Amino acid sequence: MKRKDLKNFNLSAMFIALGLILPFLTGQIQQIGSMLLPMHIPVLLCGLICGWQYGLFIGFLLPPLRSIIFGMPPMFPIAIAMAFELATYGAVIGFLYHKSIKKSIASIYRSMIGAMISGRIIWGLVMIFLLGIRGNVFTWQMFIAGAFLNAIPGIILQLVLIPSIMVILDRTNLVQFTKKVEN
Repeated sequence: MKRKDLKNFNLSAMFIALGLILPFLTGQIQQIGSMLLPMHIPVLLCGLICGWQYGLFIGFLLPPLRSIIFGMPPMFPIAIAMAFELATYGAVIGFLYHKSIKKSIASIYRSMIGAMISGRIIWGLVMIFLLGIRGNVFTWQMFIAGAFLNAIPGIILQLVLIPSIMVILDRTNLVQFTKKVEN
């Protein structure tokens, strides 16, 4: 195994652990916990730091794993839909960021916004399918409420926290935004 692969593998394990633990910090008050979207943060960071493949895998694994271990979120339809949503977040943010010519705060924001929009669309499509299996309807109002209105605190938290963490990692030379230009 290459050194970079081993590093990404270990980081991915840490992101899984964070994804399992972070909801406990916000989950004591159910309404607040679900609004802050704590499982999204390690998936977004994993995609940025380790790449789209790791972000996709961690995103898809985390919600069902947490459902099996802790019973939350409920497996059907929440954890299943979240698995597709978070897998999309991890893959899209990792792909867009690593394809960016210049790694910077602006490229982080572009990648995050692309990931957030595409992940929410995938979540909505999966919810339509899963609820349709049971003969239920997933309305436009349910989509807007679940994907955007109820998620505003979490979206704001992610837009502040993720770039801040990446700046700290850049300043400590753990993750570098740009390659050093030699004169």
